[in-house]
This record gives sequence, C-alpha cells and structure tokens, in this order.
Amino acid sequence: MATAAASCLFYGLSSTVTSRYSAVSTHRCLASTSHRAVAALASKSVPTTASKKDPKTSKDKGRSVSQKKYSGRSKDERPYPFVDGDKSKADARQSQSTTFSSFGTQRKEKKGFLYDFNEQQVDPGNFQDAAFLNAVVKVYCTHTAPDYSLPWQKQRQYTSTASAFMIGDGKLLTNAHCVEHDTQVKVKRRGDDVKYVAKVLARGVDCDIALLSVESEEFWKGAEPLQFGRLPRLQDAVTVVGYPLGGDTISVTKGVVSRIEVTSYAHGSSDLLGIQIDAAINPGNSGGPAFNDQGECIGVAFQVYRSDDAENIGYVIPTTVVSHFLSDYERNGKYTGFPCLGVLLQKLENPALRACLKVPSNEGVLVRRVEPTSDANNVLKEGDVIVSFDDIRVGCEGTVPFRSSERIAFRYLISQKFAGDVTELGIISAGKFSKVPVVLNPRVHLVPYNIEGGQPSYLIIAGLVFTPLSEPLIDEECEDSIGLKLLAKARYSLARFKGQQIVILSQVLANEVNIGYEDMSNHQVLRFNGTQIKNIHHLAHLVDSCKDKYLVFEFDDNYLVVLEREAAMTASSCILKDYGIPAERSTDLTEPFVDSVEDNRGRDQEFGDSPVSSLEIGFDGLLWA
Repeated sequence: MATAAASCLFYGLSSTVTSRYSAVSTHRCLASTSHRAVAALASKSVPTTASKKDPKTSKDKGRSVSQKKYSGRSKDERPYPFVDGDKSKADARQSQSTTFSSFGTQRKEKKGFLYDFNEQQVDPGNFQDAAFLNAVVKVYCTHTAPDYSLPWQKQRQYTSTASAFMIGDGKLLTNAHCVEHDTQVKVKRRGDDVKYVAKVLARGVDCDIALLSVESEEFWKGAEPLQFGRLPRLQDAVTVVGYPLGGDTISVTKGVVSRIEVTSYAHGSSDLLGIQIDAAINPGNSGGPAFNDQGECIGVAFQVYRSDDAENIGYVIPTTVVSHFLSDYERNGKYTGFPCLGVLLQKLENPALRACLKVPSNEGVLVRRVEPTSDANNVLKEGDVIVSFDDIRVGCEGTVPFRSSERIAFRYLISQKFAGDVTELGIISAGKFSKVPVVLNPRVHLVPYNIEGGQPSYLIIAGLVFTPLSEPLIDEECEDSIGLKLLAKARYSLARFKGQQIVILSQVLANEVNIGYEDMSNHQVLRFNGTQIKNIHHLAHLVDSCKDKYLVFEFDDNYLVVLEREAAMTASSCILKDYGIPAERSTDLTEPFVDSVEDNRGRDQEFGDSPVSSLEIGFDGLLWA
C-alpha cells in the first residue's frame, strides 16, 4: 500500500506557487515556481509539488474524497492536474477534462489551422536551430478564482506561467488549466522582450485544451505556425519543448513514446486518448508542444505521474484530441465538449455469465446502469449486452480493435464522435439481437467539476446562504465539513434531468431572525413549503412567489428550518449591510425562472438519492462509457 499512497498524477504543468492547498494537499496544482519562490518554499519546508526535486521525497495527499471514476483506488493513486505558471500568491484550483477524435492522415486545410504531414526531416541534434521552436511561446496568466464558500466574492489573484504554441490564423494552443479563471493573459515569443495581450477564445475543460488569440500584428511578424503530425508509434522519438521551472529561456527534453491508450485527464475528470512518454515534463511545460523527428507537433504536454516506484512518466494530449477540439470549435463557434454514451458497463469475461445472458460468442459488455439524462435511457435497459458500436465488435473486456495489432478501451470510439452524432449499437436483449440508434451528448453532471461563467450561484434568505454543490466547493470545504452523506451523493448520484442540482445551505449569517440555526452548514435542502427543489433558481422562484406566513425549509435527515416570512424579508437588508454583501443573490438568479424539465420520472423519490456503490464504480470489471 505504500506505493499507492505515494503515487499521484498531476495535471497542468505550470509554474505556480500554491499557498492554501500546499499545506493540506497538492491536489490539482503542481506549480512551476520562480527561483525566488522555490527558495522561499524550501526555507519554509512547505511540501508543495512545485518544490520537490524527487517525487520519492514527498507524498501528494490528493483529494480527500475520490471522484466517481477513482473511487476504487486509494486517494493518492488518482490522477490530479496542476496549474502551470509562476504563481505568486496561489489559491490553486482544479478541474478535469476528457475526450478526443480521430485525426486523419490526409492533409486538412481549414481556416486558420494547419494540419500538414509533409516529411520535413529535422536533424535531432540541431533542435536548437530549428525554426519551429520559435512557434513556442511563454504564457503569463493572472488568475482570480471564485470563493466558493463566500460565493459573492472572489479570492486573491495569483499569477502563473506556462507554454503555448502557434497554430495559424492568429491563434495559439495551450492547456485549459493554464488559463483557468483568467483575468489577464499575456504571451511572449522566444528571444523577444515584449509581452502581448492574448484572449481566451475557448476552453475544453474535459480535454484540457484552450484556444487563444493575439490581435497584435507585431507579435505575428515572421511567425511560422506548427504543423500537426500523425499519431506516433511506440518507441518513436519525442521532444518536449516549453518554458518549465528552472530558468526563463526555452527548454528541450527528449524521450520516446512509451504507451498509447485511453488515459485519465486529471483536469477534466474524463478519459480520452493519451500518449505516455518518458521525456522529462516539469511545471511550466503545460501547454507546450511535443515534436517527432520530422519537426511535426504530435501533441500537447499536460500532466505527469509521480510514484515511489515509477519515474519519467509524462503525458501528452495527442493530435486526435486536439483535432476534435478544433473541429468542435469551428463547427459550433464555441466548444461543446466530448459526448458520452451514459451507461455503466461490466466486462463479460466469465463464460457462465455470457451463457446466462445468451451471448453466443466471446464478446460484448453488460449494461449495468443507464444515466436518466442520456439518450441511451430511451433504448437501453439494465441487462442488455452491447456487442457492437457502428458495426465494430466490442470484446468481452470492453475493448475494440486499434490500429493494426492493438486493442483499446471501448470509450475510444465514443470520444471520436461529436455532440449530437447518432451511433448504431448492436445489442442482445433477452437473447435477441437488434440494432438501435443512440444520440451521443456530453454528460450531465449532478455535481459539476467546473462552474460555467466562473462565478457560483447563491441565494441569501434571512442570513441563510444557499448555493449549488460543486466539486470546487467540496475542495474548499474539505470532507470533514461537507459530511459523508453529502459526499456520497456528490460522488455516486446521477442527475435525473438536465438542470438538476444539489442545493445546500452552506452557512448561516447570524442574526436575531435566524436564532437557533447559526451552527448549520453544508446541509442539503430538499423542499420548500412542501415543494421539491429542482435547483437553486427554482428555490429562488419559490421564495419570491411565496405568500404564506412562514418559510419552511426541509433538509436532509428531516431537519426543519422555519422563518416568519415578513420578519425574514425585513432582516435581509440589515444582514447584507452588516456582512458587507453587495446583493442577496447572484445575477443569474435575477432572470425569470423557466421550468425546462420535461421528464418527471423519479420526482416522488428524494432528489440525488440514487447512489452507485463503491463496488460498482471502483471494481475493475466495470467502467463508464
């Protein structure tokens, strides 16, 4: 167990200095710090990932509670992302990503993006003179993250540095975690002393990719965008270029391709195709390109794996995933995300199990659970066996053919699709084979891994602060204050409809009107005046339209809070003034509430109370598609 306790996958190799989390956990932020910051950390003996030279010398605590996909592993064995850059006063934050699409071998000429597979052989010994190194730039980002515990304000800003590279048409690529919660992004070319302002056009949290643009014509003078190459083969040489910790100039490290498979993306909590390499990847390398011997970009460096028993394990986002991200952005004018099938699958390795399910051959995966919000819920049911995906046979271990003589996880085929695509599944149901169409869409998370728009929603009623439960809030509050029951719901419950949220009372701002409730925190509110709460916007609507004498809030475990309505409304303005809060609700809750829920199934059951057991999620024989 010592190995599991010491291993950790970091996302985001940016150079940053963590403050709040460095003392408790290094989770998603491996910061590549400046020389001065490293010295300061060393003198204080703060166990941040940024300052450790040897992964064997310290252990990454990781998150206190595992996410769905990692619940079967010890917490320190799970992958974690880290922010890139030279963070000065960091409150390092996280997020996770996933999905990819196939990248064709033919030349693609789309507006602004270069996909060229010309064989430009580059002498590996002359990389420092190669012109394409000038396309790699240094990113300087100022971050201002929301304060999820006090959702009406933001945290203190911090800075970080990372890497990026030019892809043409005035655009750059980097990692999403490098520009998370950005308030200002600047880039600087190799050999230049001028920083230019960049704009974030799109973020793919699941695939950890961000698209930047620079309007200054001066920045692009003499620039040559990089050309994307094919998916490499095992043992192919790879060169990682970027601006990591340890200096200010460009850095080049070399290695080989060690493995290509579906990989956990720490920043977006998703599983997409990834390239494992043994070239050194350090904080600050995040967002930098990886080249083959022809000088073509074969991927984007984004995370590393640290363990007592493993060394030199770095990960690169392949061009297939990059291509999917760019194509998605070009199709929709924004990034919509990788789709999912929305089913929990079990391997069918046991012959008796296949015989019982009337599966005639050594293939197929068993449908154990279907997400209510997925289109698959209309055509699949528990006990069905998926034997093919678009006429590609699915093996009994949940794998499909990959290239000439390899096999890869079934999820790979799904990640090649786009949101809204229709796929054809071959299924065996009650011993009968049939083909059914399924629409693929991004997964609906009951507890989101990142907040769209950046600022969390909140509603204050007589000092009672309500907000939706989210992964960033859990990270801030930690497991002791959240409570095991709420954590179990966050990890294992499935959304029953789009827009559903777990609304919690995060804290009570003490006042005469709420005497007796001051110690309440992080309790899920289920009903208001007898009406089931769908989300925080619905709660705000119910309170605004209430004409009853009392405001009655029903919480988990039958806890009851009752306020006299007129007294509560009168006290609200005084409470806001006393605590220096600008408004009683977030701006998104000022819009009229529209009930878009069409599927009322399960309304008679407690919302969010559909736990998936640890065995189902963590057991190696089961996997989410």
